[in-house]
Amino acid sequence: MLKKILGGLAAVLLILVGVIAMQPSEYTVQRTATMPVPKDIAFALVNDFHRWNDWSPWAKLDPDIKTTFGGAQAGVGATYAWVGNEKVGEGKMTILESKPDELVRLELEFFKPMAGVSETRISFKAVEGGTEVVWAMSGANNFVGKAMCLVMDMDQLIGKDFEAGLANLKTVGQAEATKRAEAEAARVAEEKAAAEKATAEAAAAAGAQGQPAVARPTP
Repeated sequence: MLKKILGGLAAVLLILVGVIAMQPSEYTVQRTATMPVPKDIAFALVNDFHRWNDWSPWAKLDPDIKTTFGGAQAGVGATYAWVGNEKVGEGKMTILESKPDELVRLELEFFKPMAGVSETRISFKAVEGGTEVVWAMSGANNFVGKAMCLVMDMDQLIGKDFEAGLANLKTVGQAEATKRAEAEAARVAEEKAAAEKATAEAAAAAGAQGQPAVARPTP
């Protein structure tokens, strides 16, 4: 009887291993969002790891997370490493390619809770209404990854985080765009006030000398 039970268990395990082995050997997760901001604003928030905590979907999952920045200040060679709780784990990101206002390509290394390496691409394209941002990640499924596919694949696991991150990026980007517009409006107003002041002073000086003032156009 015991041999039959053990034999049955062995058969079940072999079937399970076979089913796991048949799962996809690679995965891809991709999400897209359109943001009412210029490309350069969205790009800058991604190209500089120091800005990631402003919009990253994982930033607030562990208030005690330890982060380390290395390499370049931004762009190719910049690194971002983190050690956190079970929700964020431990890993490192490195920017491998950076095309201004077009693309940021990263290597994403996970150390804990499950080791793995993925390539992440965040691209930017001007469209009607602002900028289309595409966040995509791809990698290889090892045996553990394939086993997880039986319960939840990477698209289900990571996709919702990408959606949250893009929503956060949109909010932060809009705030940056508003600041830029306000700064530009203030600059124009300052230049206009300076021009009007110069015109008034010229008129006053001409009047004091009994000469007609030379009109200066006000932008």
